[in-house]
Amino acid sequence: MIGPIFDNLFDVWTRGSGPMAASEAVPPGRVNPVLVEQVRVTCQAIQSLYHQAAEEGIKEGAASAKMSADQLMERMDDLHRGLIIRIYLEMTAVDWSWRPGEAAVSQAVFEHLWGKTFSERGLLKAHEQLARQEPPDWQALINPFLRLPPLMQHRDELLTHAMRLANLVIKADGRIAPQEKQQLHILRAHLENLLKPLPLAEEKQPLQAGQQVLLTQEAGTTATTPPPVAKPVATPAIVLPPGDAAKQFAEAMAELNGFIGLDSIKSEVKRLVNFLKMQKERINLGLPETKVSLHSVFQGNPGTGKTTVARLLGRLLGAIGFLAKGHLVETDRSGLVAEYAGQTGPKANKKIDEALDGVLFIDEAYSLIAEKGDDPYGAEAVQTLLKRMEDHRDRLVVVLAGYPAPLQRLLKSNPGLSSRFNRYFNFPDYAPLELCQIWETFSRRCQYVLSGATRAKLILGLHYLCQQKDEHFGNGRLIRNLYEKSITRLADRIVDIAPLTKEVLTRLEPEDLAFDDVPAEVWQALGKGETRFVVDCTGCQHSSRIRPDYLGQRLQCKRCQSVFSADWGEPG
Repeated sequence: MIGPIFDNLFDVWTRGSGPMAASEAVPPGRVNPVLVEQVRVTCQAIQSLYHQAAEEGIKEGAASAKMSADQLMERMDDLHRGLIIRIYLEMTAVDWSWRPGEAAVSQAVFEHLWGKTFSERGLLKAHEQLARQEPPDWQALINPFLRLPPLMQHRDELLTHAMRLANLVIKADGRIAPQEKQQLHILRAHLENLLKPLPLAEEKQPLQAGQQVLLTQEAGTTATTPPPVAKPVATPAIVLPPGDAAKQFAEAMAELNGFIGLDSIKSEVKRLVNFLKMQKERINLGLPETKVSLHSVFQGNPGTGKTTVARLLGRLLGAIGFLAKGHLVETDRSGLVAEYAGQTGPKANKKIDEALDGVLFIDEAYSLIAEKGDDPYGAEAVQTLLKRMEDHRDRLVVVLAGYPAPLQRLLKSNPGLSSRFNRYFNFPDYAPLELCQIWETFSRRCQYVLSGATRAKLILGLHYLCQQKDEHFGNGRLIRNLYEKSITRLADRIVDIAPLTKEVLTRLEPEDLAFDDVPAEVWQALGKGETRFVVDCTGCQHSSRIRPDYLGQRLQCKRCQSVFSADWGEPG
């Protein structure tokens, strides 16, 4: 049941949430009372819609022996709360900085869900805990409006209420950022697709005499009971068609927008997807198609996200219909080139067959051709690849990945390669603070906490390594290695501590960070308390210099009075 889960979370959030320290408090300021009241009214409208749906379902026989009328009403009440929470999470994940208006909207939402007013500390904690939970499944939340005939007429009403709440949450701070506007479009497209009527033949399939449609204990699933006759007639349950393209596209775009850094890559991918969507519409309208090559070159140092972006690109191409599957097959020279004569062709063809209707990602692609001397096996693999690219131009996207200079050598070695790969994506190295943010995604996933001193050491260490880097700099891989080593060092440090409390098990201290290649003098100013870090207010972008122990804290901007998280800062 959804309800008990949320009730348990409520207990966790409110336990021990006493008065809030002045430095943590959400500051007083301008709150739009009309907007906050509209949030309350919209939440109540969603609840009324689900209650009305339950009443109509009960009246039409949607309840059964497996779920009583009271249980059906309780289930629909749970689902309405789940829908409100999912919309709240989708919208606040984009640009939520706890200005007074945003805090007031959160309070209104949480008051509706749990019927209680949160303390200021409890409000922040509730939001943070909720954001870390697995969100309720969209399909389960709206499934009754797709499956139970009495409820199908309310689909448009449900969409209207959902989008109204999403708009109100976005407007909580008095402005709509471009990424928030895009998130609204993504949400609307996703909900419109989910709420589309089922195919006519299925939707109008009549129930036989005595047959009932019931809501089972697994949220949102349906089943049918056969009519009470001597020889039951089997009637299969209606299921959604496989491959929810709109959902896949929305999720992939949300993942793309959530990438740390990679701004130029994000823009290029979005530009390509927009172009392909336009081409798809032209084809649907019978207009001439502009042939375009999707084979690409991903240039960049290790750990810059090339494989991740290739996988995401495949999902996007699959969602908009340019690839039937959109899956990713990753390989390198060893997966395409054999050791003996006559085996390279079959080996390369087998790997290419795996990638048909998706993306073939060839890492360190320049290794296909030896830098010096003859390489007949590598040349054979390249020729096989070129032929299959031509034979399956509509079913295969090939991505060559690796260092920029060696990739150019590969492309110049064969005219066929250079003519087929004219789309380039340049993956820059991550900046120090971007690497810090990547670290934080790892630590938050496992609920590790970094003290201000730990954050300061991480910033200084990564700044030094970035200044000294060469073409072999590990970027994201470096962060993963440092993170995993820090967890091991934490385990060694606390092995003799008793009792092992949650704080001991989750708090990373400076000594847990292992920067073997950073000289001791880098930390000298930090040890003397002389180091300061520059942080920017998310509200007005005003810069302030703070002490290391303030890193990771919520601070109040002296200029605009906004409260923001000073997670990371530039040394200064």
